[in-house]
Amino acid sequence: MRITSALVDPALLDLPWNVPLEEWPASHLVALPQGISRHIVRFVKLNETVYALKETRERIAEKEYDLLRALERIDFPAVEAVAIVNDRQDDDGEPLESVLITRHLQFSLPYRALFSHTLRPETMNRLLDALAALIVRMHLIGFSWGDCSLSNTLFRRDAGAFAAYLVDAETGNLYPKLSEGQRSEDIEILRLNIFGECLDLQAAELLHEAIDPEAVVDDIVARYERLWHEVTYEQEVRRDARHDIEGRIRRLNELGFDVAEVDMSTVDGGYRVRPKVVDAGYHTRRLLRLTGLDAEENQARQLLNDLDAYRAESDLVDEQQAAHRWLTEVFEPVVRAVPTNLRRKLEPQEIFSQIIQHKWLLSERAGRDVGMGPAVQSYLTDVLAHKPDEQAVLGVEVSALTDDEPVSEDVDAPITL
Repeated sequence: MRITSALVDPALLDLPWNVPLEEWPASHLVALPQGISRHIVRFVKLNETVYALKETRERIAEKEYDLLRALERIDFPAVEAVAIVNDRQDDDGEPLESVLITRHLQFSLPYRALFSHTLRPETMNRLLDALAALIVRMHLIGFSWGDCSLSNTLFRRDAGAFAAYLVDAETGNLYPKLSEGQRSEDIEILRLNIFGECLDLQAAELLHEAIDPEAVVDDIVARYERLWHEVTYEQEVRRDARHDIEGRIRRLNELGFDVAEVDMSTVDGGYRVRPKVVDAGYHTRRLLRLTGLDAEENQARQLLNDLDAYRAESDLVDEQQAAHRWLTEVFEPVVRAVPTNLRRKLEPQEIFSQIIQHKWLLSERAGRDVGMGPAVQSYLTDVLAHKPDEQAVLGVEVSALTDDEPVSEDVDAPITL
């Protein structure tokens, strides 16, 4: 048995690598919501960290490991590759398949775990928006997925929306730049896979009657094409309307995309402008730079709005000073106010984002600003306390489950939205 690892964790050596994953004892496993996979996938918890283990052929495992490592280096939203286990043998000396180990993404869920009884239209729309944004991001960096689908994606809550993460890269390839044909092929695969997933939900009576699988397919492609056009199209600007260039950049920033440079050339009566969009994460990076907080894009946008409002109310000119005071006087006290038994419901940035929204609703009803303190107490008592625990943080020990609680693709902890 040979382990190639990006993370030194000696506990990996203690796992029963001489046994096929399908036969691993429950004492080594944790139960987490799991999507549909063509491979055997299991979750283990070592030193309070949860890992996902996927059994596959050696060549496939090595390719996916290298791809995930490359995506991590460019800060692309994907699961983190930890190790590959090769040259496995059972007790009789028979070869076993290789295992790819990735770090489980905290607070993430597969799409099938994001509903309780039926997938509502508004939830489907948010999933499609997140998936379209993910595919645009990957195409911008030259990544061809080869198997675009909801099943190969993990979702995290992001201030009323979702953020999507790539979880399966075995069919992907990374190029300096994608051709139109490569992009089109990915979108056709997406169309086919989404249609099949909707039919699967429909057959299980988990799709709202208002959702038409064919309409969903057309919708996801239209969302992708609109976003792709917005971040890549070449714009002609009149000589007396140079402010339109700044407006274009602001719109891209509002969509969450960073602009590295702007390519401009003169044409009759004006300029031809093409911004070079490098990646999404504009608000995420600004928040991280100012406060050290790592948040999803929509969460970061809301937190920055609250920070900017605090700065204006405090009459602080220096942005760094305002950020430090907001962090210590607003954000951290709110997070500390959450009781220990409620902290595994949602991640801190999402809790703060939801409190901001809750405060706005309370203020609207009262016709005045109710203040952060009452809003926090109201949210904790009336909202957070009634939310289900998202055990995607560390998972439940499989050995603690009852006999009628299966550990397989069926372990889809229902989450009510």
